[in-house]
Amino acid sequence: MHVIHPPMKPVQSKAPSSKPLPVKPPLSGEGTAYLRRLGERVRMLRNQRGMSRKVLAKQAKVSERYIAQLESGLGNCSIVLLRRIARAIGLPVTQLVHDGAEPTLDLVLLTQFLERLPAPALAEAREMLLQKFSEPSEDTRRRRIALIGLRGGGKSTLGALLAQRLDVPFIELDREIERRSGAALSEIFDMFGQETFRRAEREALDEVLRRHKHFVLAAGGSIVTEPGTLEILLSSCFTVWVRAEPRDHMQRVMAQGDMRPMANSGRAMEDLISILKSREPLYARAEVTLITSDKSPEQNVNELLQTIALPGQGIGTRPQTKQATD
Repeated sequence: MHVIHPPMKPVQSKAPSSKPLPVKPPLSGEGTAYLRRLGERVRMLRNQRGMSRKVLAKQAKVSERYIAQLESGLGNCSIVLLRRIARAIGLPVTQLVHDGAEPTLDLVLLTQFLERLPAPALAEAREMLLQKFSEPSEDTRRRRIALIGLRGGGKSTLGALLAQRLDVPFIELDREIERRSGAALSEIFDMFGQETFRRAEREALDEVLRRHKHFVLAAGGSIVTEPGTLEILLSSCFTVWVRAEPRDHMQRVMAQGDMRPMANSGRAMEDLISILKSREPLYARAEVTLITSDKSPEQNVNELLQTIALPGQGIGTRPQTKQATD
């Protein structure tokens, strides 16, 4: 049996369209300035976290070249367009792209009010809110001493001595993270990235605060880069910035046999200084700054005992200065 197929229609090739391709409009001077500010912010945040461009590109699943372009102010034009849409709606771009639950009206109004305050009044407002709504009492908070600062400042040595003198537990938050997760910090970073580590850090801090009324805590150097965790630390503990000269940070880290986060870098000292500079405003939120360079551990712990002014210890009242020096 023969099957008769219907005649095939000739294939007609489409003539090339004469319609011109859309051309991206050139950025305005304001748009260019915004991209430059965005790039500077990305660079600052990357430095605070001690991340190289390569590491950020890997974890963000974008090319290292794109990170370089973004930081130099040559980011994707769509960012500027998104900003224009947010402005047209009447929202900050951060609120437009926020993927969490919608903030309550009270929170929105409070945020708007606080944004109108000058910096000194803002600091005073925060102190007033802490005094009224902070959960731990002032006495409890002052018996929870948290040491913050860049690695190599002397937090572990100072913390162990201070805890012994005060007869309270000494806790290293990084070790708590490893104990809870069953993995080394480097493995957590390599396998799961910054987001998972920050969540583990926050959970470990919450557990320490639940389990212990009094303690000395040595926090990881980058804990200050996560605003939510930093806020809990500042409101729940008496914080001390343990600070040293960059050369001392470097020598102590090298003595520990670990160059993280400056690994695979031929400019380790430059990287360290860059990280320290980007984090200084965050570390400066501590109530006391203790400079450990050119002093023995015993000298440092004696100085800190005089400065922290623990109630009932006969050490005095709360210090008026934020810096403890020789």
